[in-house]
Amino acid sequence: MLGSLLRLIALRPLLSIAIFGIPLLVLVAVGLFTILALKLLVFVVLPVLAVVWLFRKLSSSGDWPAS
Repeated sequence: MLGSLLRLIALRPLLSIAIFGIPLLVLVAVGLFTILALKLLVFVVLPVLAVVWLFRKLSSSGDWPAS
């Protein structure tokens, strides 16, 4: 099996690039997109949500009667 893969790479480099290269590029792109989405979530969305929650918590503390 390994010998036939090496022969394929040696004899037909464009076909081997199509077989091995495209899935690897897709995996790299998916990984980079996942890292970008996680960074966006951690460094943008969560701090904004925390600030909004804190602002609502502090601004609504005087509206309710003490219990």
